Amino acid sequence: MYCMYNILFFVQVSVTNQEQWEEMLAVKGLTVVDVYQQWCGPCRVVVSLLKKIYNELGDDLLHFATAEADNIDALARYRGKCEPTFLFYGGGELVGVLRGANAPLLQRMIVQKLGEEKMVLEKGVERKVVNSLFYEFSALIITTQAAFPPVVPANKSYTVAIIKPDAVAHGKVNEIIMKIQNAGFQILAHEERRLTEDEARDFYRHKTAEPCFEDLVRFMSSGPSHILILSQAEGSANVVPAWREFIGPADTEEAKRERPESLRAQYGTEALSNAVHGSENIEQASRELAFFFPNFRMASQTEQDGKEEHAERTLALIRPDVARERREEILSQIKKAGFTVALQREVLLTEEQVRQFYSQHVKEDYFPALLHTMASGPVLALALARQAAVCHWRNLLGPSDVNKAKEESPECLRAQFAVENHPINQLHGSASQEEADREISFFFPQQQTLAVIKPDALREHKETILEEIRGSGFSVVQSKEMVLTKEMAEELYMEHKEKPYFSQVVEFMSSGPCMMLILNKENAVEEWRAMMGPADPEQAKATCPNSMRARFASNILHNSLHGASTEERAKEKIHFIFGDICSDVEPGGEGETDRTDIGAAQKSKTVWELKILITSDRNTEVRFAFPD
Repeated sequence: MYCMYNILFFVQVSVTNQEQWEEMLAVKGLTVVDVYQQWCGPCRVVVSLLKKIYNELGDDLLHFATAEADNIDALARYRGKCEPTFLFYGGGELVGVLRGANAPLLQRMIVQKLGEEKMVLEKGVERKVVNSLFYEFSALIITTQAAFPPVVPANKSYTVAIIKPDAVAHGKVNEIIMKIQNAGFQILAHEERRLTEDEARDFYRHKTAEPCFEDLVRFMSSGPSHILILSQAEGSANVVPAWREFIGPADTEEAKRERPESLRAQYGTEALSNAVHGSENIEQASRELAFFFPNFRMASQTEQDGKEEHAERTLALIRPDVARERREEILSQIKKAGFTVALQREVLLTEEQVRQFYSQHVKEDYFPALLHTMASGPVLALALARQAAVCHWRNLLGPSDVNKAKEESPECLRAQFAVENHPINQLHGSASQEEADREISFFFPQQQTLAVIKPDALREHKETILEEIRGSGFSVVQSKEMVLTKEMAEELYMEHKEKPYFSQVVEFMSSGPCMMLILNKENAVEEWRAMMGPADPEQAKATCPNSMRARFASNILHNSLHGASTEERAKEKIHFIFGDICSDVEPGGEGETDRTDIGAAQKSKTVWELKILITSDRNTEVRFAFPD
C-alpha cells in the first residue's frame, strides 16, 4: 500500500504499480517523480540535491517519489528510454516535465512549481496543466525556458529581477524565490548567469558617473547571479514599482530602518551587496529585458483573444533541385498544414557555408552528395511558424532516408518530392527547438533599425505604440525621449533636403519631444516599415487599415512615426542619435539571390537583405513623396 506522510526529513517514496500511482496523485501539494525502468533504476545522482532542496524549503507541500514505468500503465510512453525524466504533479495533474539530470534547472523547476502550486491552493489561481503527449513528441521541453521565455500578454508589464552574487553565495536563492512567488509575482523566465566585467559595465552603464561604479562592476562579475523576468498575476498594473517596493531601498541600512520586511533588509549586507536588483522604470526594464532575454516577446492581440496559441518557429530548407521547379507546390502544402511563413529568403550557398551549416554531418558517407546538392543552386530558406512547429514539420517531412520515406510514408513530403536516382532528400527540417533557433539565426540574423515616435503620437499614443512594438516581436534595445534641435531634425531628414516640404518637416520634428528607439528583430527595417504603413495616412487607411499610421496619424505631415528606409541608413541614424553604442548590425548586400558570406555573418553578425512575405503596399510616392 502506498502512503506519503508529512514528515520533517527527506523521503523519496517508491511507486511500483498502478494502484500506488493513483494514490500518489491524490496527495496534496507538489510531487516530483523520478520516472525509471527496472533495468536502469532511478536517477541516484540527484538524490543529494533533492535532500538539499527539501531541507532548505522545509515545506510539507513538497513530496518526492520514484516510479517504475514498467508496471504503471500511465507511464507506458516512458518505457524503452534511459534518459532521466522528472514529472511534476499538482492536484493529480501534470504541471511540468524535465528531461535529463540537469541539477540547476531541476532545482529551479522545483522551487517554481511549488510556488505555483501554493498559489493554486491558497489563492485559487488556475493550475497550469501541460499535455504530456505534447511534451513527449515536441521539442518545446522545459529546458528551453531560460533561452526562450514564453510569449506573454501585451496588456501586462514586465521587469527584470536579479538575485545578486552575494545572495547566491549565501545559498539564499530558493528562499528569495519562494518569497517572490508568495508575494504574488509571476516568474516567467529564470536563468543562472555569471556576468563578465564587460557585461556588468554595459548593464550598469547608466551608473558610470557614480564613484562606486568600478566596485559595482567587480561585485556583479564576482560570481553567478540569477536573472528573472517578473510579472504579476493580479493587482498592480505596473510591476516595476511593485517590485521596487518589495525589494526596498538600495541602501541596506535604510532598508532595515524603513522597510524591515523588504528583501534588501533581510538579505542585503551593504550598499553594493544588497542581494537583489530591480529596474528603476519601464524604460530601463525594457532595456534590461532586451539585454538578458533578446527573444522575449509579448503576444499579439489575436493570441490574447485566445484565437491563436503561441507559435514555435522552425527552419525549413527547400533544396535546389526542387526549389527551381516545385516550390509553389511545396509552399501550398506548407500552408495547408497550418504553417505561416514568417521569414523567407533564397540564397546561393558556397561549399564552405554548406560545411558550416552541416558541420555535424561532414564525416558521414552521404556528405559529398549533400554538399554537391546544397551548392548546386539557390536554396529556399523558410522560417515556419505554428504551434509545435518543430514536431509538425518533421512529421510532415517523413523519414530522412528517401527509400524508407517512399516505402513507409509515401504521403510524406520527402517521398512526394524525391528526385529520381538521387540519394539526398530535398527538404530539411530542424531536429529540435534549440537547433531551430540556431539555424534560423544562421539564415536570418538579427537586425536593428531606428524607430521614432513623433511629437503628435508621443502625446496621445505612446503606451499603445510601445505595447504593439513589443507585441510584434521587437526588442527595444535602447530608447530615449528628446526634443530635436532644428539642426538635428535637418540631419535626421538629410536625404530629403532638396524636397519642397523639407522645412515643414524640420519645423514639426523640432516642435516637441520625440521618442527614439533602437528596435531589434530579424529583418527589423522592413518589418517596422510594414508595421507603420504608408507615409500618407489616407493611403494607409485604404491599403493597410491595421497599420499604425492608418490608426494614429492625422495627416501626411503629422504621420506619427518614422523608420529608417534601409539597413545602411538605420546604422547611420542610430549612430547619429545614440552615438557609439554596441551594435550587432553591419549593413549587408542586396538582392533576393546572392552569395552572402553566411559563415562570416555568424562571426560579424552581418545582416542581409531578406526576402520577406509582406502584404502591405509600402509605396511612399504618394502626393509629393513625403518622407517616412
